[in-house]
Amino acid sequence: MRVFVTGASGWIGSAVVPDLVGAGHQVVGLARSDASADALTAAGVTVVRGSLDDLDVLRSASASADGVIHLAFNHELAFEGGDFKGAADADRRAVEAMGEALTGSDKPFVLASGTPVVPGRAATELDGHETAPGAAGDPVLAGPAARTATAEWTLSLASRGVRPSVVRLPRTNHGEGDEGFVAALVRTARDKGVAGYYGDGTNRWPAVHRLDSAHMFRVALETAPAGTTLHAVADEGVALRDIAEVIGRHLDVPVASVPPEDAGEHFGWLAMVLAADQPASSAATRELTGWQPTQPGLIDDLGKGHYFRTPAV
Repeated sequence: MRVFVTGASGWIGSAVVPDLVGAGHQVVGLARSDASADALTAAGVTVVRGSLDDLDVLRSASASADGVIHLAFNHELAFEGGDFKGAADADRRAVEAMGEALTGSDKPFVLASGTPVVPGRAATELDGHETAPGAAGDPVLAGPAARTATAEWTLSLASRGVRPSVVRLPRTNHGEGDEGFVAALVRTARDKGVAGYYGDGTNRWPAVHRLDSAHMFRVALETAPAGTTLHAVADEGVALRDIAEVIGRHLDVPVASVPPEDAGEHFGWLAMVLAADQPASSAATRELTGWQPTQPGLIDDLGKGHYFRTPAV
């Protein structure tokens, strides 16, 4: 299968590519920089130059492929730039362009999304994303709400002759080289001299090793029925205090609670992610697809020490 992959040189994409290639697929990857293009070429990927704003490029590459996996998202704008809504709107335009190019083809279109927050229990594949009332007018909530709407629109392509599926990823896709949320917690602990956890530390993150989530995308591409939502979740929920204790032990710093009212100052942009208890289940996904995570869980992966070898920059 000729597979067009956006975000192919990113954290998840750079694991998805070898999984696809190893299964005999031909990969075409979107690259917005020379460095990304060079990395993809070295991995045996055919390069298409452009970004998520180049809608004609996205349409053409999607129409020429046998399937599409959409992983790219402007995380710099969303998190570091503080404009999640702007990043989500750009993503919606890109998804619509690719989806329209696939209309009537019966080809697979796999979209990366996130597991939802469901108060009081673990989220399942049947749950929608929970959004507080008034999200459209709230700059913090509007971005995630817009991205949720994009996932729902993608699934609606099933009625237009596409085989869409959404792979929801947990808050952390860990592994050696990770520069995401866990690495940010490690940097914060180094900078502050304390391994902090939000509130009483009982809020939970779902987690998965990136090699396991990468394999989930290939499973979805090859076998997911049209309109399917899948959860690439290995650890249903890891308590923030347990994460902080491993970080404190490796950095030899104290472990302490950070009161919610001080979380913004202590954790920065990450505070809004830490504030919710957000476990998620993948039981239905495993039963439907046969996918089973085989890599270390988050606490075991943290214990290997690779997050602590040198300060992240």
